Amino acid sequence: MPTRNAPALLAFALCMITLAVNLQAPLYITYADLSGRGAAATAVAFSGYVLGVLPVLLALGGLADRVGRRPLIIAALALSMIATLLMLLAPSLQTLGIARLFLGLGTGLASATATAYMSELMAASDSSRAANWVTASTSLGFGLGAALTSLFLLNGPSLTPGSFHLQLLLAAVAVVLVWRLPDPRPAQRGAMLRLPYYPAGSLAYGFAILLAWACVGLVIALLPGILRQHGLSAWSGFSTFCVINCGLLFQPMARRMASAQAALLGLVILPCSYALLAWGADSGQLVAVLLGAVAASSACYGFIYLGGLAAVNQLAGTEKTRASAGFFLLAYLGFSLPVIFTGLLSDYLGSRVALLAFGAVLLGGCLITAAALYPRRRAVPLAN
Repeated sequence: MPTRNAPALLAFALCMITLAVNLQAPLYITYADLSGRGAAATAVAFSGYVLGVLPVLLALGGLADRVGRRPLIIAALALSMIATLLMLLAPSLQTLGIARLFLGLGTGLASATATAYMSELMAASDSSRAANWVTASTSLGFGLGAALTSLFLLNGPSLTPGSFHLQLLLAAVAVVLVWRLPDPRPAQRGAMLRLPYYPAGSLAYGFAILLAWACVGLVIALLPGILRQHGLSAWSGFSTFCVINCGLLFQPMARRMASAQAALLGLVILPCSYALLAWGADSGQLVAVLLGAVAASSACYGFIYLGGLAAVNQLAGTEKTRASAGFFLLAYLGFSLPVIFTGLLSDYLGSRVALLAFGAVLLGGCLITAAALYPRRRAVPLAN
């Protein structure tokens, strides 16, 4: 039977998995300089992540049911440690692409089963509470990694900052803790190939998170290079922290709203916050960058992430694992592909044109998605 602290231990493990994902973010410019490459190459290396995520979310939807939930979390932790070791042993832009492939595989494994596993450990029928725990723990990890590396870099430039060693230590602790967790649902002899599932009414939430995480991906991968033009490179890790972790502050508010209402509010905030953030980056206004990042975080990791994941799991019925895979598939496509195209535009036409083009597409996408979600705004709130 699940123990009382089992959900907290799983949340710690999920945080360690996602902490590794953006651990190297403040060093992206350094890796690019070492390789003699520009924004487009950096974006391609950054997007190696999606090559790892796609096989898991597209083709291995039945893996969790076949082998159990716990082995996938342990595998994800191991992959995060391998990625960090690679960056310690051979720091370069090429290694970054390989490391992010491993990180994508690990995060895909964790994302596909985390909400279902959390629900089982809580032994509760309310999937919203499990989704809240998953979104909080993963959001914390995504932003904390970049902030930790920035803090260690304040002591001086380094290709092997202490944050890398810290992640290895904490992830090893998480492996030991998860190893002792129960796996309430027994392994089943189901089909390994189970495609992502989009229950009726869920696609709009998927497109909302795609737009939200596209904005986050741009901040993580391309903003450091733009900030360097104004001598603000040291703040790139903190901008990543702000655009991810500050969303946690808004999750209590999101829980009191209907899922569609929360996602709609996020879609209103997202283009406005991006406009402030992009103007600040282009003009070298650090306060505007950080305020825009905080506002964007409220949309990306507060209202849209929490509202969307909870709604999808409520709509999914008994297919929570496949529905979560479908939701995160769109999220990670947004996290990677738009960043590549924006990086190419930045190299060929300049950062200002790239920021404007991304903003125009973001605004159009938000308007279309909001129109699809608007009729559902009076659904049951996330928190019962």
